Amino acid sequence: MSDSVYVAGAFEHPTREAPEKSTMQLHADVAAGALEDAGVPKDAVDAYFTAGVPEMDFALTPLMAADYLGLDVAYADTTDYGGSSYIAHVGHAASAIRDGKCDVALITLAGRPRSRGQATGSGTRELRTVQDSFERIYGATNVSMYGMAARRHMAEYGTTSEQLAEIRVAASQHAQYNEHAMYQDPVTVGDVVDSKIVADPLHLLDCCVISDGGGALIVVSEDVRAELDRECVEVLGHGESAKHHDAGRIDLTTTGAVESGERAFAEAGLGPEHVDYASIYDSFTITVLEALEDLGFCAKGDGGKFIEGGTLRADGDLPFNTDGGGLCSNHPGNRGGMTKVIEAVRQIRGDANPEVQVDADIAIAHGTGGSIATRHGAATLVLGAEGEA
Repeated sequence: MSDSVYVAGAFEHPTREAPEKSTMQLHADVAAGALEDAGVPKDAVDAYFTAGVPEMDFALTPLMAADYLGLDVAYADTTDYGGSSYIAHVGHAASAIRDGKCDVALITLAGRPRSRGQATGSGTRELRTVQDSFERIYGATNVSMYGMAARRHMAEYGTTSEQLAEIRVAASQHAQYNEHAMYQDPVTVGDVVDSKIVADPLHLLDCCVISDGGGALIVVSEDVRAELDRECVEVLGHGESAKHHDAGRIDLTTTGAVESGERAFAEAGLGPEHVDYASIYDSFTITVLEALEDLGFCAKGDGGKFIEGGTLRADGDLPFNTDGGGLCSNHPGNRGGMTKVIEAVRQIRGDANPEVQVDADIAIAHGTGGSIATRHGAATLVLGAEGEA
């Protein structure tokens, strides 16, 4: 950890529906945007990270995408943790840079589920894994599994639908200031609990959007950063965790954030009490509530009480997802980890929408990829303004 590593560029595709573009075109758009934001030429990129590119052999993902983008790289990584992959990629890029494998890493995400008519979480899918043969055949879907986790949390700790609704309310309050957000109208707790039940106890407004688009990041070494004429964000800590059935001993109320967060905070030498802004993966409201508990912002079971009273709003004690998050703004390619890093970078640089800009020197970006009711990968980043380490 002796060498500092920085996020120098961040770009989010403005589209939420792109029927006229291919997935590869979206990758190219976001790569160009991040490079321009960083002030780095494409030929300086010597490492490339991506995951989950549809319409191609997953094993060849980095090769196909690098070919399309015209990249000449010495290092590539396609670690796939679902939606949290891109948070993990920042940590992997930092390690590769410190190991001397590369100096400028490009990370991209792109997808077109909205244009392709995918109703994520609402229907069964083909059997693709040995686990699917025991789960999907009984009608298990993403939303039903998260509903099961929410119901268990309610049974264990008395969490209410109204408390979960506070998460959507906060996200909607922020989304009204984001011209690119899919849902910009603020909602109330009543609006959320009155929306139709999708998977008991989760309502329609407890669920994330389905959107096209993508995003990209540029991660650079200390030497490269010294040559750049722009404010950068330092990578202070990174942690990961894989959580699964554990031969039937799964706890639906706890996520891998327990371990990934602890590891990221330990590496940064900081704790939850130091965080000024939180980007938390919000595939569903229950995802946020459990992550907040597991990251240490409150005790297990106290998440419902913790988020009451506007805690997560821009003027609250722990501002979260000030772009509107996956619940209201964008969930590109059904993978929201990328946008979590982008908004954390914006907040630290002071580039967020002025109405929701907070005084943030330390931020956390956390992703949950997969399903908290079966198996998922958790990835956590601690980011800071330069000089805050």
